[in-house]
Formats: sequence, C-alpha cells, structure tokens
Amino acid sequence: MTYEQFSKYSFLLDRTARRVKQYAQQKFKNGNFDVTVDQWLVIKNLSENGVLSQTELAQLVFKDHPTLTRIIDILCKKGYVERLPHPNDRRSFQLLLTEDGKAKVSELRPQIVSIREKAWENLDEKDFQEFKRILNTIYENLE
Repeated sequence: MTYEQFSKYSFLLDRTARRVKQYAQQKFKNGNFDVTVDQWLVIKNLSENGVLSQTELAQLVFKDHPTLTRIIDILCKKGYVERLPHPNDRRSFQLLLTEDGKAKVSELRPQIVSIREKAWENLDEKDFQEFKRILNTIYENLE
C-alpha cells in the first residue's frame, strides 16, 4: 500500500469515527440524557461488569486516569456512581453503579440502541461482518 492510499484510508476511518461521536453527542444533548457520551460509556461498563477499580474501568473505556477521574467526579455528583474504599489497597477505590445509575442505564439503553442503528442503516449482515473483521485485524496488527 502506498503512503497516499494509507493516508486516504486513515482519513476515512478518523472522519467516520468523529462523525459517529458527533452524531451521538448531538442526540445525547437534544435528548436531555443528563450524561455525555463519555459518561454513558462509564455507566454502561459499570452496569455490565459490576464493581471495578478505576484502572480496570480506564482500560475498558480507553481513557487516561485524569480524564476518567473527572468523569467519575461528575457521575458521583449526579448520584449515578459511588466510590468505595478498595478492600486490599487503601490508596484506591472501587467504583459501582448506584440504584439511580442502574435506572439511568435502563432508561437510556433503548435510545442508545436507536442511535447505533442509525449508523448501520443500509448495511447488511455481510457488511457488518466484513467491517468487524477489518477493524479487528487493524487492532491486532497494533498489539
């Protein structure tokens, strides 16, 4: 592959990722979801995984610690997330979803599904499988 081809494909991937996030952020804002896309990723992952350390959560949502700390601070103020002392490490906390956080995830899940479905509109299962294969290959190339 030439540099020009690589550059073109990288641009398309970046452009598409930005468009998907912008579309979702606009829907979150217009829908008065009371959380941002990044905050949603945190509460969704806590909902799916239960109690997590900040390090475990950071790996799941691909955020650095300072950024994740700010997101968690906001979610704690909103009453969606709670910090508990870590039983084996006094310097760290475990994070868990509160009852309000669980209710927020349940409330938003159908709306999030509809936002995601918009991105996949006009694509069939074969397209999806090929796209998944390509993205997984790119990811594995960089491990």
